[in-house]
Amino acid sequence: MKKQNSFVGMVLIGIGAFFLLKELALPLFTNFYSWPTIVIIIGISMLLHSYMSKQYSNLLLGAILLGIGVHFHMITYYSFWPNHWGMVPLIIGLSFLVQYQKAKKGLIPGLILLAIALMAIFSTQQPGWFQWIHVTVNYAVNYWPILLIIAGFYFIYR
Repeated sequence: MKKQNSFVGMVLIGIGAFFLLKELALPLFTNFYSWPTIVIIIGISMLLHSYMSKQYSNLLLGAILLGIGVHFHMITYYSFWPNHWGMVPLIIGLSFLVQYQKAKKGLIPGLILLAIALMAIFSTQQPGWFQWIHVTVNYAVNYWPILLIIAGFYFIYR
């Protein structure tokens, strides 16, 4: 139980610091007063908790949350950041490699996702079978709250 409490404590400290900095309105942090920052805080908390408690089962989810938070923060504030569907498999592939570093599982899916992501981002001529990915990503962009609801039910009934 103590290990679970440390994760909750880290999340509460991170979110509390977020809202305190928002209330203080320090000019240095004005770009960080957005929802991606909350996702980044939760991702960092999961990663820290996994490394500190030596329970590496949450490394994948923590790295995915951190990557998604950083990605959405970057596309909001920086025009050079690629807003491409290939970033999603890139984030997930890198997250599998973070998990592989300690848990020794997920190397093959990570490498496959990285290859797909790099081909999608840097290829000018994409094969025709990539069209279904564009359609799927468009649905995911429009209906992502449904994925959150499904994930919530999964964690409740797991």
